[in-house]
Amino acid sequence: MVDVSDKAVTAREAVAECLVRFPDGVAAQLRESGLRSAKGGIVDTAIVAGTMAVKRTHELIPFCHPLPIDGVKLAIDWHGASELLVVCSVKTVHRTGVEMEALTGATVAALTIYDMCKALSHDIVLGPASLAGKRGGKRDFNRHDSTRNDPGRSGQAAGED
Repeated sequence: MVDVSDKAVTAREAVAECLVRFPDGVAAQLRESGLRSAKGGIVDTAIVAGTMAVKRTHELIPFCHPLPIDGVKLAIDWHGASELLVVCSVKTVHRTGVEMEALTGATVAALTIYDMCKALSHDIVLGPASLAGKRGGKRDFNRHDSTRNDPGRSGQAAGED
């Protein structure tokens, strides 16, 4: 692991996103069902899974530091006719950032959506997944061409931990 002991403790936030693309017929079925599958509520389940993944990122990615997570927000909403956009925002006050935690949360939430819907089709496509922005640390980053929406402002559902 990288030694971060000389870094300043600062407030840090990262936002990541991942698209989930459905075949048109599957998207229509999901819209009609209120985003429910035979397994239950797709969005609520994906939010729980994404939040759990954020908290366990250091167990999944070998060189990630275990971090105190101060906040997680996930938003999942339609992005066009046949895509869901998953946006994961993570906050901490620490010596290292939470980019990997945000990316892990967004992608695990997307994987959960796939799992909840795979009985409808195996033609569901995940991605791209990307870092939309980060604050704190050496430099801030904001992808200007991002499709990001604000997790706290709108969306099919949002969760906070």
